[in-house]
Amino acid sequence: MQLEMQMRDGEALPRPQFLIDGRWRNGRGAVQTDIHNPATGVRIGSYASPSAADLDEVLASAAAAFARWRIVPAQRRALVLHAAASLIRERTEQIARVLTMEQGKPLAEARSEVTATSDMFDWCAEEGLRAYGRVIPARLPGMRHMVLKEPVGPVAAFAAWNFPARNPGFKMAAALAAGCSCIIKPAEETPMTCLMLAQALLDAGLPAGTLNVVYGDPASISQQLIASPVVRKVSLTGSTRVGKLLAGIAADGVKKLTLELGGHAPVIVCADADLEHAVRQSLAAKFRNAGQQCIAPTRFFVQEQCYDEFVSMFSHAVSSIKVGDGRAPGTEMGPVVSQRRRAAIEQMIDDAAALHARVSRPDLGPLASASCFLAPTVLSDVPDSASIMREEPFGPVAAITPFASVDEVIARANSLPYGLAAYAFTASQRTANRIGEELEAGMVGINTCKVSGIELPFGGVKESGYGVEGGLEALDAYSVSKTISTMY
Repeated sequence: MQLEMQMRDGEALPRPQFLIDGRWRNGRGAVQTDIHNPATGVRIGSYASPSAADLDEVLASAAAAFARWRIVPAQRRALVLHAAASLIRERTEQIARVLTMEQGKPLAEARSEVTATSDMFDWCAEEGLRAYGRVIPARLPGMRHMVLKEPVGPVAAFAAWNFPARNPGFKMAAALAAGCSCIIKPAEETPMTCLMLAQALLDAGLPAGTLNVVYGDPASISQQLIASPVVRKVSLTGSTRVGKLLAGIAADGVKKLTLELGGHAPVIVCADADLEHAVRQSLAAKFRNAGQQCIAPTRFFVQEQCYDEFVSMFSHAVSSIKVGDGRAPGTEMGPVVSQRRRAAIEQMIDDAAALHARVSRPDLGPLASASCFLAPTVLSDVPDSASIMREEPFGPVAAITPFASVDEVIARANSLPYGLAAYAFTASQRTANRIGEELEAGMVGINTCKVSGIELPFGGVKESGYGVEGGLEALDAYSVSKTISTMY
């Protein structure tokens, strides 16, 4: 069954529907939701929420499909995932344009995200072939102990809006490769990219019911899905607040959890660092996706000896970023996802300015009042009491403050309850080793801001969550170990 397409705002977009037991269909709920292009404000789709009966069908479908999919040999599951990866690559341009329309990021970033997602399908397909068990030497003659890796069961996975391909795609790939059925809930603001990934899986031969796709009101959907005894594993990419809520629901059924939650990444720039390199790396990472990424560098701690020079170089580089519609040639940064998001970020900027932080941002001209655009902003001389130093802005704002000693800056960097990503720039290997070991984060970049990739485990510590995606550990979250002891 093929996903219906429609023309909206000059682009071919999928009609927002749900995938339930192998069929595309409309929801039967009472709540109607519109999807808007954040660059233009134009409505590009709408859908009715799933009803409780719809979700019951999804759960029954996932349960029945798991019984079949779990016994499919890993080699055959891998063939389906490899075929889906190839189809996603073939459709990269179409999927990327849909992604840009609903989320806002530049097309170049959208293409890169789609490519990374197809790569993860290939990676997980291969990791599924290496889900090895082991034989453990027995203490008694005539005894054998084996440990097997088995799929945990039907999965309920919840994806955030900032990476509409990567977030749901990474979860689907790992769950399906491990032998689980998967119920994926893409973000209610950006569901259409995920629909195209799901269609690629169907076209690749994924059996009906093995993947179901629903979206809408997060509270009602998550409550019904996670509370169901059908679901044995929950995965979320989202905010720390939402993570705590879902963990509470899952605790009642002792459900296995992966939580990739919020961050507030510190960046330590030491006086001996190559400042040009530090600015170049930090700039690209900070303003990618308009700063709407959980590993974005945000709190910049710059040593006093090079503080003024770094602020000047960084501010100058930011002033040249080309902001615009993600579909326009040459656009380097698109809008933030919504008017509400823009207002929240502006409030943080105003708070810092009221505490005497210096504000540097380019003039966007007519874009300043258009839809969801926000100028890339540099705040310098920001006190630790400013809200932006304690709360993740999730937007195109860099907060810069000086530090005196390494002891001091490590303590300040670790002072928040978050620990997803952290970065440091220094020419001293001794300092690099110390910072790398002492920063409380799941991912640390030394002289680089590139800390994620399909071959690397992605996850945090403290209130940034637990469990990882990617790397050799990709399938661990969707597997359980079973010990079989046999007397012969």
